[in-house]
Amino acid sequence: MEPQRARSGHLPTRRAALAVACGVALAAALGGSTPAWAAAAASAAPGGAAADASASGGFANFDRSLLAGAGGSAADLARFEHGNPVLPGIYNLDVYLGENWIGRMDVRFAAPSPDASAVPCASTDLLDRMGLAPVKSAAAAAARLQSPGACVGLGELIPGARLVLDMPNLRLDASVPQAYMNQMPRGWVNPTSWSAGVPAFLLNYNFNSYRTTSNGQGQTSTYLGLRAGLNIGLWQLRQDSTVTWQSGTASRSGQRHWQNIDTYVQRALPKWRSVLNIGDSYTDGAVFDSYGLRGVQLGTDDRMLPQSLRGYAPVVRGVADTNAKVTVSQNGMQIYQTTVAPGAFVIDDLYPTGYGGDLDVTVTEADGRQHGFKVPYASVAQLMRPGITRFDVAVGQLRDTALHDKPGVVQAAMQHGFGNRFTGYAGVQGSQGYAAALVGGAFNTRFGALALDVTQAHAVIPGNGTYNGQSFRVTYSKIVPETNTSLSVAAYRYSTSGFLSLNDAESARDYARRGLNALQYLPTNVQTIDGVPVQSLLTPAQIAALNGSAYNSNGLYTSRGLLQQRNRFTLTLNQQLGHDGSSLYANATANDYWNHNGRDTQFQLGYNSHFHRLAWGVSVSRGRTEFGGYDNQVFFNASLPLGDAPHAPSLSFNVNRDDNNGTQEQATLNGTLGQWNQFTYGASASHGGDGTGNTFSVNAGYNSPYATLNASVGHGNGYSQTSFGASGAVVAHQGGVTFGQPTGDTVAIAYAPGAAGAHVVNAPGVRVNRSGYALVPYLAPYQLDTVQIDPQGLPLGVQLDATSARVAPYAGAVVKVNFKSRYGRALIARIRMADGKPLPFGTEVQDAKGQAIGTVGQGGMALLRVAGQSGRLGAQWQDTQGVAHACSFAYAAPATKQPAQAQAVVDATCTMDGQAAAGHSGSAP
Repeated sequence: MEPQRARSGHLPTRRAALAVACGVALAAALGGSTPAWAAAAASAAPGGAAADASASGGFANFDRSLLAGAGGSAADLARFEHGNPVLPGIYNLDVYLGENWIGRMDVRFAAPSPDASAVPCASTDLLDRMGLAPVKSAAAAAARLQSPGACVGLGELIPGARLVLDMPNLRLDASVPQAYMNQMPRGWVNPTSWSAGVPAFLLNYNFNSYRTTSNGQGQTSTYLGLRAGLNIGLWQLRQDSTVTWQSGTASRSGQRHWQNIDTYVQRALPKWRSVLNIGDSYTDGAVFDSYGLRGVQLGTDDRMLPQSLRGYAPVVRGVADTNAKVTVSQNGMQIYQTTVAPGAFVIDDLYPTGYGGDLDVTVTEADGRQHGFKVPYASVAQLMRPGITRFDVAVGQLRDTALHDKPGVVQAAMQHGFGNRFTGYAGVQGSQGYAAALVGGAFNTRFGALALDVTQAHAVIPGNGTYNGQSFRVTYSKIVPETNTSLSVAAYRYSTSGFLSLNDAESARDYARRGLNALQYLPTNVQTIDGVPVQSLLTPAQIAALNGSAYNSNGLYTSRGLLQQRNRFTLTLNQQLGHDGSSLYANATANDYWNHNGRDTQFQLGYNSHFHRLAWGVSVSRGRTEFGGYDNQVFFNASLPLGDAPHAPSLSFNVNRDDNNGTQEQATLNGTLGQWNQFTYGASASHGGDGTGNTFSVNAGYNSPYATLNASVGHGNGYSQTSFGASGAVVAHQGGVTFGQPTGDTVAIAYAPGAAGAHVVNAPGVRVNRSGYALVPYLAPYQLDTVQIDPQGLPLGVQLDATSARVAPYAGAVVKVNFKSRYGRALIARIRMADGKPLPFGTEVQDAKGQAIGTVGQGGMALLRVAGQSGRLGAQWQDTQGVAHACSFAYAAPATKQPAQAQAVVDATCTMDGQAAAGHSGSAP
């Protein structure tokens, strides 16, 4: 039988002992857990709150005359006179070594003598989890670890070490002299404590439907993004795909398109600190550029390192003039779509699809206008800590939708930290008609982190001969604390005319086999139909087919050929100005090519500041439009909160000037409602030149516990727009099907039976459903995560044994976090014996299974939690001479539709012969 929860604390004074004894009695009446005020009283008492489980405690006499009524009617309280005893048994505790969580595990407690408090026993598993070993002089004690009945203290194995029990928090703290500890980095979690989770099927969905009507014609664009997964042990299946629907118009039929972004099976290999990946995915871009692969990969997962030893999906920022549709594509595949309100927007929840590949962002306004830009998403060389090694091996087939033939490819790369100052890295690539080798190094200098590398490539293009060339890359990163300057990325690459990357070489070979010269660049003249650019009506692949040419999904829109890069420069800079929070930021890319004149330059430059409560900013940007041209923009924005209330809305004003649409002024009101800010709303009005006229729009959103919903309506000069979006997650597990908000790849299923409606503290807006489950949407893999439930508002008949739990999941795991709860009817009983006297103070009340459900207070009153509306309970106590007594009584509570929500008050007579009389006197809500 599992031991009862004991209370910790040593109380050498009579007053402290009596206070805690009363607190314990009332706590037991409430269900057996120590209330916060009782724990506080224990901690304030001399001796401290966290009692060393190996200590025996102080001694205190209880003055029974302080109790109301005759002191002789009290049960024997001697069990509390030696502190709060710990009963022998097995306890499931959170084990800590210093401040580092080791894991949650079972620890056996044994009593040195019958009347002594139980102490924790060390075990081989406990030592392994903490990374400890017995000293050589403790060989005899270490040998006793193999005996199942022996109880060996930690201090017998390691001099000066001890285990301290904190029973109210179910925590066991290990204190070990520094000389005997293996030095673990901050954030270290023992791999044996990592949880693979439970078998589960999970599905994330992102639905968005966007309809516009202009000049009497309407068109609907619908997007559905799906991320499905299946977990069985450490094996995980993942599948990312998108489906798009485009309704027909008078000149074209409707279209539907499905894209498979990736489908793969992965398994963590913790001993190698790596992950095995089989299927359609993307290669690690740490050394070579990332590309799609159908095959097998084995590579290091840095997330398995402690947080302090860990060395990038970018944030997308832009501006919308209306309720606009924003799509994000990478490597020619659409990976994200959403609807944004007018004004500046930020997208910071993209799924990582690799470590490289620029993001193509397209903003489609409600009136049909489009503008876009690129967001650099390239890997930068990073210094490795001394002794840390990263590796990646990939074998399979090159996955590129633009290629007719899919060539085989092999790649291997490695990085190693040789010291605090230098990291070396190298790699090789091979494919049909192509080979490349890279070597480089990263340096930690006082002037910043600098990485230099060179790639030698050899390519054979049918009909075009052999190409040999080099590509030189320099990457620089620097943070200047004195000036608050953060130069995140500054990279420059120069490639000779004979250099081709793997993707370019295989594209050129593919074109050559079709009789095309991919290295001869021919610019495209934009075609129109009735004044509408043909690109808005046909896909790029269809345009290429009409032109009898090839379409390059990875480069600019061209009639034929590849843009062979010569120079490429990227910059990301953030500069804090002064102490008032002002900042200056810049993002820029510049490219020129061997087979194309001119330079492709895109940039964003902005300044943010505030004046009292007014926040404002200004930015200028240059981006490439959907059709290959440029769009220059100047944007000014200001925002002011309207009041000091928690849900006070904010008013913002924007002015946007661009080359294609003139000037547009816009005013927007945004706000949130609800305890967890689960409701959002907004309204905007704008005026623009160049025929745009006046526009009005409203939008609203709701983050429910089971999904996130949003909608918008807009009206402008000659057009109207509506949209609806929904996103969320579904997880099927052994306990049923649980719905929730959109999740990351690593999630938790919190299970708290009977706690329907309770909130999950670390997931705002998430509540426990009727089945007792809640989907916690985000966990950090391989590190300690806390899942906490707020018990406020729980029914009186429900009590959680613990309100928080910690877990360290594998990446991609669905971990089940169990919160033990006690569920029953709250019952206030006035219990008297057959002679009419109340049961003695401190009498323990038990259910039919012998489990304690409460303790009698003064006047025979007891607060009990019973399983049914009626039944039979027992009571046990000892008198002052140590003689044991027992009786039993029946109870019958009044019927109610919500038994857990009300307290029933009953009178009962407890008789020694088992016959009892019960009566009902009322109920208290």
